[in-house]
Amino acid sequence: MKTKIWLATLIAGALCQFTTDIGHAQNIDSMAPVVVKTVPEAGTKDVSPGIVEIKVTFSKVMMDQSWSWSSAWKDSDPESVGKPKYEADQKTCVLKVKLEPNKTYGYWINSQNFHGFKDAQGHSAVPYLLVFQTKAN
Repeated sequence: MKTKIWLATLIAGALCQFTTDIGHAQNIDSMAPVVVKTVPEAGTKDVSPGIVEIKVTFSKVMMDQSWSWSSAWKDSDPESVGKPKYEADQKTCVLKVKLEPNKTYGYWINSQNFHGFKDAQGHSAVPYLLVFQTKAN
């Protein structure tokens, strides 16, 4: 009988601890934004060369005029054609670039050293590596 009471008390205590933790859970608004989609998609090997728009979509509304398109390695970023901008949804940042044929490109969307992509509350986005390759002409 004592064993059953002790076991029931232990289980009840564990459940109380669990429900307390649930009450202190994070919510989406307090978390850092993350990249949810890119165009071209990361890892794509057949992007058409020429002038294209690179698009990065985040999980949250982002702060305008704040971004960090950082090269992933020496000469990994293409020539920019204009300045970055956000689409009307304020979640998708667009950068127009000129891509050369048969080349691998890489950007850090935020990085260890650069934290310019921020949500409307000022939380820096989690760093994301975008790498893609253009096809030969």
